[in-house]
Amino acid sequence: MSETAVTIESAAAEASSCCGSCGTGAASAPAAESTLTSAFQVKGMTCGHCVTSVTAELKKLAGVEEVAVDLASGKVTVGSTGPLVDADVAAAVDEAGYELVGRVQG
Repeated sequence: MSETAVTIESAAAEASSCCGSCGTGAASAPAAESTLTSAFQVKGMTCGHCVTSVTAELKKLAGVEEVAVDLASGKVTVGSTGPLVDADVAAAVDEAGYELVGRVQG
């Protein structure tokens, strides 16, 4: 039984010298990834259901962390961990039942 205690203590000592990403180590965690922001023009959205549908489909894309839709202008802003492929965005918007017009500035 004392061998188990030694093993647990050894594991705890090793954990304190880890990279820190699990939150148990003494080392600082890696810097947070920066979010890339992309903006798109989407045609055909007219109500809250439209916003919900487009948001849900875009959030299925790898790396997408947040989606903000301006219903009045049709502008959809997407925050992601990496660059988005326009064809993937177009497919997601199409799946929601709307049309991607293209990228917009800011």
